[in-house]
Amino acid sequence: MNYPNKSKKEYNKFTSYANRGMNLEELLNQSNEYYLLEDKAIIYKKPTPITISEVKYGEKERIITKAYFRTPSTLDYNGIYKGTYLDFDAKETNNKTSFPLQNIHEHQLKHMKSVIAHGGISFLIIYMNTNFYYLDGKNILEFINTNKRKSIPYSYIETHGIIIEQKIKPRLDYLKVIDELYFKEGD
Repeated sequence: MNYPNKSKKEYNKFTSYANRGMNLEELLNQSNEYYLLEDKAIIYKKPTPITISEVKYGEKERIITKAYFRTPSTLDYNGIYKGTYLDFDAKETNNKTSFPLQNIHEHQLKHMKSVIAHGGISFLIIYMNTNFYYLDGKNILEFINTNKRKSIPYSYIETHGIIIEQKIKPRLDYLKVIDELYFKEGD
């Protein structure tokens, strides 16, 4: 673009502003609120268990100045859908070629395994390379058990993961993926 003083302003016309200011957790919280209002599912974000050890008391407010995690948290979201327990976590990575396994803690993997063993559905929703992927807990555990890698290659996520449709309502329709995987018509 040419300006009066003959200077040129360059801009990238391919820059994506999709979801600017909107992170994965916010999208999931809005989706879960929609599912609840439409009476499709009851799914909540679990609060992180913390113990407050120091508080500063002001005239009108109290400020937590020191706290620590009480116990390792499991996965961030849980609830019930079509009579089945759901337990999942939201993960984001800027890595374009793989998803680092250090983003999933050992206690979370044990929890996923336990949920699956008891008939629940456990999974991750991963934001990677401008897509939202549903990656089933069974696939994650299988990958970890059969590989010595410290990350899940993007090609594995593309093959075994399912892209979650982004819409207005719900923002991320991950229950549609669960329907396709677990509640096919005629089953």
